[in-house]
Amino acid sequence: MQRIFASLTNLFPFWTVLFSGWALVQPEIFTWFSGPWIVWGLGVIMLGMGLTLTFDDFKMVLKLPRAGLIGVICQFLIMPLLGWSIAKLLKLDEIDPMLAVGLILVSCCPGGTASNVVAFLARANVALSVLMTIVSTFAAILMTPFLTKYLAGALVEVDAWAMCWNMVKIVLVPITIGLLANQYFPRLSLKLRPVSPLISVIAIVLIVASIIGAQRDVIFEAGWRLLLAPALLHIGGFGLGYFIAKLVGLQEENCRTISIEVGMQNSGLGAALANKHFPGTVAPVPCAVSALYHCILGSLAAGLWRLKPPPGSKEGGPDSADPPSEKSVSA
Repeated sequence: MQRIFASLTNLFPFWTVLFSGWALVQPEIFTWFSGPWIVWGLGVIMLGMGLTLTFDDFKMVLKLPRAGLIGVICQFLIMPLLGWSIAKLLKLDEIDPMLAVGLILVSCCPGGTASNVVAFLARANVALSVLMTIVSTFAAILMTPFLTKYLAGALVEVDAWAMCWNMVKIVLVPITIGLLANQYFPRLSLKLRPVSPLISVIAIVLIVASIIGAQRDVIFEAGWRLLLAPALLHIGGFGLGYFIAKLVGLQEENCRTISIEVGMQNSGLGAALANKHFPGTVAPVPCAVSALYHCILGSLAAGLWRLKPPPGSKEGGPDSADPPSEKSVSA
């Protein structure tokens, strides 16, 4: 049963594309999942992430290697600047300022934990991927609100402190509960862990499909610019993340990891924040489209890199191991 759950979880990109497409055709099937449901859904995702963490993970953070530090800096430098630049270049604010705000917001989010499975499949450094996801998620409690305010504040009023408080509620609290449950109630955690990644996948797919279904007219009307902007954001993240890692002399598997971590955002978090702070606007739409693109691009990158093991790796690669599905559940 555990292998079935893991297999269904690792098909996350497929489910995202499938149900998002379905939402464009029959939006009423998914639009009920809105408002507080999105916030609760993201809470479930973060709780699932917390169930995979231990205090030893944070000890590892204190010994953060150069690759991890470079990766996290790239995460909060490359992507926000790309988001702002692309919004300006494509003049998204001429269609609706909230489209530009949504793109900037998702570009300021931390890495998504779906990146951990992509790192596994791409023969990258999975331990580094998990470490970067943890660090960037906690750093995002402050970085995401204030970067968004700095870059998007000229377009709309952004209450950074209110966003910080919501980050605490929907990120820090659920992760902490999961961490404490894993530490002090290991038997309960062990029972929940096999199914929690699949529940988290269901939650993020419903979040994305709901937003796409509710805003299908906007997606069709905005046309090529709305479709191109998130694509450029993630292509730029993958490419620049890899290039900078190479430039500073990191090993190939670490270059791949940083590329994946920088290129794959927690789009579900972006969608939840956009829905909470800019209700009734189109701000969540770029976040939902972003989830589609980073899943597709991450899968393509994994497929290409899997064909070429990094120098020094075992010939068999990761085929003989089970994927890290417990830490690979959100977009």
